[in-house]
Amino acid sequence: MACSEPRGQAMRRRDFVTLFGATTAIWPLGAHAQQPTMPVVGFFRSTPAKPFTHILSAFRQGLNETGFVEGQNVMIEQRWGDNQLDQLPALAADLIRHQPAVIVGNAPAVEAVRSAPSNIPIVFVIGGDPVAQGLVTSLGRPGGNLTGVTFFGNRLSAKRVEMLHELVPGTNVIAILIDPTFPEAVAELREVEEAARTIGQKIVLVNASNEREIDAAFASIAQAGAGALVVMGGPFFTSKIQMLVALSARYAIPAIYDLHDYVEVGGLISYGASFTDAYRQAGLYAGRILKGAKPSELPVLQPATFELAINRKTARTLGVNVPQSLLARADELIE
Repeated sequence: MACSEPRGQAMRRRDFVTLFGATTAIWPLGAHAQQPTMPVVGFFRSTPAKPFTHILSAFRQGLNETGFVEGQNVMIEQRWGDNQLDQLPALAADLIRHQPAVIVGNAPAVEAVRSAPSNIPIVFVIGGDPVAQGLVTSLGRPGGNLTGVTFFGNRLSAKRVEMLHELVPGTNVIAILIDPTFPEAVAELREVEEAARTIGQKIVLVNASNEREIDAAFASIAQAGAGALVVMGGPFFTSKIQMLVALSARYAIPAIYDLHDYVEVGGLISYGASFTDAYRQAGLYAGRILKGAKPSELPVLQPATFELAINRKTARTLGVNVPQSLLARADELIE
């Protein structure tokens, strides 16, 4: 998956599997025609706004690439749920009252919008299988008013278990930190358990869906004698990157994450697609829908490549000797 803009350490551009070509956009304004009302795009996430300014910038970039500039020929109505899932239906209803031409959102936000009476086109950015979740009929032909970008994160969770086992081969127990309120958590867990059985690795499951539970979870991880940690994906954990990395350091536990963002702030290792570029691609799709494309005709985008990032400074602090097999496969080494 391609990263649209560098942040912190240098990030490489990844490719998306796209089934469409580049499109040049010209906003049609006749010399004597009346200025049309600006279309509204809804940007809706279940998380707080503060940690996610970079993905909002990437989304704007995608819109710009299709000829839409906020404040000039498009308006963006933002709604942020601050991890209060019970507030999402009210936020969705309020957003719909602004009559957006298209809404872009993460998984919990999209579910809230779908539950409201509306036929507004939706562009999702999710980690799971949109077909299994009932969002689309198929990846190539979504068939309804939804399309978007998927990470297929549950397939990568198994790979992260294998990488962590390779990184810390002597550990008897690997902890799995999961948000039980995240809709894709169950599917991810099945993949992780199967991967652990395959390599003969014992795992312990720890749940957390709020800050207090995160603190308690790390205490439980230490009590269980886990020698390594897999932090599952999900909007809540993504909004608590700094906290999760800090606790991993405090408890001196090697951890692997789904997003490069963790490694940038001191996390040990990450493996996954570009979160930033997913929202750039969502911006491209929102722009195409504004220009008349139907979501049913826009195939769901999937990452074609994934990035392995390793923070060698953190490895030295934890006393972890990163094997050459991982170093050779790493796309980025942070010193």
